[in-house]
Parts: sequence; structure tokens; C-alpha cells
Amino acid sequence: MQQLLRVATAGSVDDGKSTLIGRLLFDSKAVFEDQLDAVERTSRSRGADHTDLALLTDGLRAEREQGITIDVAHRYFATPRRKFVIADTPGHEQYTRNMVTGASTADVALVLVDARNGVVEQTRRHAFIASLLGIAHLVVCVNKMDLVDWSQSRFEEVVEEFRRFAMKLDVQDLSFVPVSALHGDNVAQRTVNMPWYDGSSLLGHLESVHIASDRNLVDARMPVQCVIRPQRQSDSSLHDFRGYAGTVVGGVFKPGDEVMVVPSGRTSTVRAIWGPGGAPLAEAFASSAVVVELEDQLDVGRGDLLCRPGNRPLIGREIDAMVCWLSDRRELHSGDRYVMLHGTRSTGARVGGLDYRLDVNTLHRDTTAESLELNEIGRIRVTTTDPLTFDPYRRNRGTGSFVLVDEVTGDTVAAGMITGPSLSGTPVVWHRGTAADGERPTAATIWLTGLSASGKSSVAVELERALHAKHVACHRLDGDNLRHGLTADLGFAPEDRAENVRRVGEVAIVLAEAGVVAIACLISPYQQDRERVRERHRAAGIPFVEVFVDTPLAECEARDPKGMYARARAGEITRFTGVDDPYEPPEHPELALRPSDGDPADQAAAIVGFLGL
Repeated sequence: MQQLLRVATAGSVDDGKSTLIGRLLFDSKAVFEDQLDAVERTSRSRGADHTDLALLTDGLRAEREQGITIDVAHRYFATPRRKFVIADTPGHEQYTRNMVTGASTADVALVLVDARNGVVEQTRRHAFIASLLGIAHLVVCVNKMDLVDWSQSRFEEVVEEFRRFAMKLDVQDLSFVPVSALHGDNVAQRTVNMPWYDGSSLLGHLESVHIASDRNLVDARMPVQCVIRPQRQSDSSLHDFRGYAGTVVGGVFKPGDEVMVVPSGRTSTVRAIWGPGGAPLAEAFASSAVVVELEDQLDVGRGDLLCRPGNRPLIGREIDAMVCWLSDRRELHSGDRYVMLHGTRSTGARVGGLDYRLDVNTLHRDTTAESLELNEIGRIRVTTTDPLTFDPYRRNRGTGSFVLVDEVTGDTVAAGMITGPSLSGTPVVWHRGTAADGERPTAATIWLTGLSASGKSSVAVELERALHAKHVACHRLDGDNLRHGLTADLGFAPEDRAENVRRVGEVAIVLAEAGVVAIACLISPYQQDRERVRERHRAAGIPFVEVFVDTPLAECEARDPKGMYARARAGEITRFTGVDDPYEPPEHPELALRPSDGDPADQAAAIVGFLGL
């Protein structure tokens, strides 16, 4: 069976998205003769000296009149290796909501860049939205290479410009292809006009991109859509049949598996799984529409979810979420009430607050915003009437996404992505201890930051040894060690790194309040994350000493004890700090250590001296 690939196009107006799709359809022989004849007639009537293949996707009259894409057009075609669904999404900022909805199910995003203009505001906007939607594969098509004389240097300039911006995004797989959609160069076939490019054509890349590992095959999830009972009782074997129909959105289900129904918590065993047409299946995995029959007659209905007892989704009524506002009739405000559609469940929802509005061009967070208008994106807190069974969107699109519906008009007003449970509505009170401040020993946090292989861990070990020699209670919080436990569930995306730093900072405060010097040792590449930890220490009245282990990148790469830099340079791993992810050096560290300051023991002694011990 051919694998289906869902592709979304994005980019600025007039970058050539519709033309590129038209060229793919034409070169893959997916255009009927009458369609091509109609496009050729329309092209001639406009006085064009070539067939405008963009007309194959710009189907609305308004699109043809304005020469821009407004709605989302879906086109289907196949090659001997794969089937494709391509969504031609709008490039104009006015139609951001259409881009969000069109790309929400995509496996791959094609971001077009005009080689003459380079990366512009709308390019950044759409690349960020693709990242926000969790699209794992991003292909940047540098289009209109014929208008820059097939220049290799211009292509490389655009690639470098985009890479610098992409360092701020959560992009797992980033590729670049130079093309001319108008003439077909590097679209379906390799071109002779750019002999310096040794990669595959765009179609060749789409045929070979690996998406099977993008599916979540760990967290078994199946929202129940309806209960199947036989309509006719002529067959006595069906008298007691009860099946639960739905689409698997994560993991794998097999006959004999123990499952749990949430939110009720009741358990049973899978007796059988039935596919389309009533065929028995040996297993069901993500995207499979099936009927699951259980050994026990449980009270299961629409809105419930099947999972594994040892791997359950989160359950709660309060969530944090990123939303794109879709309505031009009303705005989003704190306190507004809506109907939330989440999986197969419908429930009431109230907006508890707007944390910030995001400028998707600069990634600036406006924390003073009081509302969201059409096409704007922001993070909100939501309280639901009934408990939700959910996973963070980054982990599972199916259980981590929702839409908000106007209670009165029935209009869909927002598309949302759950970031996690919210604690803002829970009454959390700080309980002071019984020891007076003067009775508690005062410690500090030593925060070592720097590139991988800069020597942070070596300095931290020597510092711990030196403090113990002086009978100073201390504990080392090494970033690698903590990823075996405290931060094992976190990746390396910017938001994961921020949470990693936050958790370590909170542990450091607890240790310091107990009179223990916390030696935090982790890359912590972003200035903003480190400043948050500093502010938390300041509020708690605990000294915070930021130590910048300032080892040049070239020397870190020369050391490379784990071989990570070599793997990052070879493209085997992505989002590696210093290579394809940024490191923001401290602006005003309390202490900076450089290789010229001696070996790790000497540098640790410098920290002890700074502390006055």
C-alpha cells in the first residue's frame, strides 16, 4: 500500500506557491486534458506568454481576479512511490487563519522564498506557524532562481538567512531546494541549470522523506466516537456484541491488550479489533479507523477514551493553550464562554485569562494584551465544565488540539493547541517553615553556563570537591545527570529548554533554603531563561552567582568528548547549541572563566575565592 504524505505550502504573497503546486501536478501527469485546456484559454485571455499553472489551484473567482490565494485548495496526486495531498494555503497575513487550518494535519511544510527578496516578514510568520503546529519536516524552496541567473551564492545567502531565523523555532528536519516553479527546474526532475546543487528534486525529496517515525507509537489513545450495536437480531452470535468505534490517534492496540477507559478508570482486555468492512485486524495504529471489542461489558460512550492502564493521558479541567483566533465577528477576552470540541467530546469552556499575544514576525510576547482579534495568536488559560483527557499538543496532535465554538452563533472562533495543565486556577499558598530566618543557614546557587564541552561539568566537580574540603554543604545539579530523572521527559526545543532551566532553578532554591550550596551545571543557552531563575532567587532572598564558562566554540569542537559536534555538523542530530541552535552569552555574569584561567581545579578555586570562602 502506498504511504500518504500530507503537504502544506506556505510563504509570502507572489512567492509562487500555486505555480509550484501546478507544476508538480503537471509534471506528475495529474492534470486532465480539459483542465489544462481551460487553464491555457484563461492564460491566453490574460495575455500571458505561457500557461499559468497557478490557475490549477486558485479556484475562487476572487483569487483569479486578485492573483492571490485566499482559501485553502487541496489537490491530490500520486507517483509510483507515494500518494500526496497538497494544501495550497494563503500567503497574505489577512488569511493567517486559513493557513493554520490548512496546515494543521500536514506531515511536511513547503515554505517558498523568492530568491530575489530573501526571507521576508510573511516567510518568518509561516515558518513559525508550521513550527507551532508541530510539523516535523520543513522544506524551504528557494524559488525563481531563473531571475537571479541560477546563482549559487544567492541561494546560499537565503539558506543562511533562513537558518538564523530557524534557530528560534522547533524544527526537527530542515531542507533547502533551489527551484524555478515557472520552468520546472528541480521541481519534478533535476535541472542542468544549477550543476552546483547535488541534492534531489523537490518531488524526489517528498517521495523519500521519512515520516513513519513521526507518529506517536508509544501512547495508545483512541477517542470513542460511538457505540456499535447490531441493528438486526437474526444472528444470535451478535446478540451481545458491543463495539466502540473511533480513530486511533496514538500508539498501537492489539487483541489481548489490557486497556483502560478514561475518565472512568475501568479496565478490560481487547477481545478483537475490526477494520472497514468488518475485517478482523491484528493491530490498529495511529490514523486507523476501527471498532474495538472488549472482553467486558463496560459503560463506555462517546467522549470516553481508550488507553493503556500504565500510560494514561492527563485529566483535568484547567489547561494552558496556544490559540489562533479565527473570528472576524468578535474578539477573545478573559471571562468569555464558549463550547469546546476536543476529540469526540463537547463541553463548556471559559477563558480564564490571556497570558500574552504573540507577534509571530518577531516572536515578541505582549503580556499587556487584553484581547485577540482575527488572525492573532496568543496563549490563554481555559477552564472546562467537564474534565478533559488530554496530552500536550507536542506529544499528540489528536488529544492535544481543540476548537472553540460560539455558543450563540455556532461559529468556530478559535483553533487551539494544549501546552499542558494549568496551575493558575488552583489556590496555591506558600507555607513558611517554623525556623526563623536567623536560625537557618544561608547558602547560594552557583549557576555554570556555557557551550557543550566548555568544561562546565569538570569545573563543577572540582568546585564540589573544594567546598567539601572546606566543610561547606553542597550538591551538584548536573544537566546530563538530571535528564535521567527530573528532566527526563523534556526534549531540546526552546520551550523544553526553558522548562529544564526552570525546574533546576526551583530545585536549587529548595537546596539553598536548606543551607546547601547548589552547583547548577547546564548549557542553559537562553538569556531570558537564566534571568527568570535569577529573579526567582532574588525574590527568595538567595544569592545567585552566574558563572560563564567562556570557552570558544572552536575549542569546544576540538574537545568534543561525546562526538556531538561531529554528529551535528554531519546532520545526524539537529537543534544542537552552537551549530544550528543559538547560545546567548550572559550579559553581566558575576564571573567569567576562560581556558587561560587554568585547569578546572584552578577555575573552581577562582569561584571559591569569589565566594570569599
